[in-house]
Amino acid sequence: MGLRGKNKSAIALLITVFFIMLVTLSLGVGLKYVKDSSDSMRDESFTLQSAMILEDFLNILKTYPALNEVKDKDSLAVFLSEASLIPLEREDLKVLIEISSARAKINPNAFANKERMLAFKAFLIKNYVNEEYATTLLDVIDGVKEDNRYNTDIFNENPYLFRDYLASENHLLALNEIFKNKYHQNTLKNIDETELFYVSKDKNASIDLNYATPLVWRLTLGCDEDRANALSANGLGAYSSFEDLILSDEENQSLSKFSVSFYEPTIDVKISINKKNEKAFIRFEYNIELKKGSNFVFEV
Repeated sequence: MGLRGKNKSAIALLITVFFIMLVTLSLGVGLKYVKDSSDSMRDESFTLQSAMILEDFLNILKTYPALNEVKDKDSLAVFLSEASLIPLEREDLKVLIEISSARAKINPNAFANKERMLAFKAFLIKNYVNEEYATTLLDVIDGVKEDNRYNTDIFNENPYLFRDYLASENHLLALNEIFKNKYHQNTLKNIDETELFYVSKDKNASIDLNYATPLVWRLTLGCDEDRANALSANGLGAYSSFEDLILSDEENQSLSKFSVSFYEPTIDVKISINKKNEKAFIRFEYNIELKKGSNFVFEV
């Protein structure tokens, strides 16, 4: 790494350190305020605390000027490596913030594209999963049919199942249960969908190849596990172009079916909150350049 690269990493590391300090201080003050002000409404206090933690963290992301320095793959890589896990604790309240790339996985809605769907079916067959799973998924993500003609009978038995696009992870879980019950198969266990899929309405979102998981590499390239593991481990900000990947002609052709890039400034934020016997989970994605959060999940 040259002097310029070292300076970029040093700046990014400094940003990360101050970012973590700011999160710790801000949330600490916020938690104390909520605790002092909510003694008279104990039934609602935990939900209020959780909402305030989300609000505080969003404000930090939107207003912290130094995050503007995270504007290339190198500074993003340092930020994600240093700020990937932020544990906070105050008295009986524990908060764990996890930050990762929101473009490390494949959006299942992208399989509405015919070539990508064919690649997905080939991936399922290699992993001994009935390819009818892909066909069932296509019915869910390919929009409402005015003539009511679908590839499967999924909506005959589940008429109220949303069918315009895959809307959430719970929607995906519901689809999986329908598939398992219909075909009396549990072969979906052969693929870890938590490492393969990231559900979002944006079917055109690009995969950031610097953070692509091994399962994503196996699907997009059709390669074996060792090859996928190596490509995933060697990324983390190291890839700048397709030449860095050293792909075969066949792998390049397979990858060309998917929307990919080497820098996607969108992070996946997970906030786990625990207080005695109460738990909350918050998840959203945040675009660093646009200073905008989206795809929110709030579970208490």
